[in-house]
Amino acid sequence: MFDIGFWELMLIGIMGLVVLGPERLPIAIRTVKGWMTGVRKFSDTVKAEVTEELRIHELHANLKKAEQSNLQNLSPEVAESLRTLQEAAAMVNEPYKKMTVPDESSANSDVKNTSPEQTINQNTSSLEDSASNKPNS
Repeated sequence: MFDIGFWELMLIGIMGLVVLGPERLPIAIRTVKGWMTGVRKFSDTVKAEVTEELRIHELHANLKKAEQSNLQNLSPEVAESLRTLQEAAAMVNEPYKKMTVPDESSANSDVKNTSPEQTINQNTSSLEDSASNKPNS
């Protein structure tokens, strides 16, 4: 990365030892190592986010191409992008289907078919009720 050889590192070490002294040099090395680790983690995070954004942009562009061609005569890469988007949409919708689709066993129970927002509101109000019923100690 910086193309620093052994003798350059040795010179930096000796200069650090002279300037900081033997008591503070290990602390300074740990501090610099922590900074470098933080910078490396940050750069990896930024790199991953940029890669994901570029992938999303590419999928969006391929979806526009597919819409313009009315989903016919698609190139293999556009067809693959369309399949990926359909799978992602199915995964996102799957939890909501489980909450709203009635089955035979729940038809006779007290559980009602509700939207996720209603379920959250009911759970929040029941938590508030139970918190207000607790005696203060």
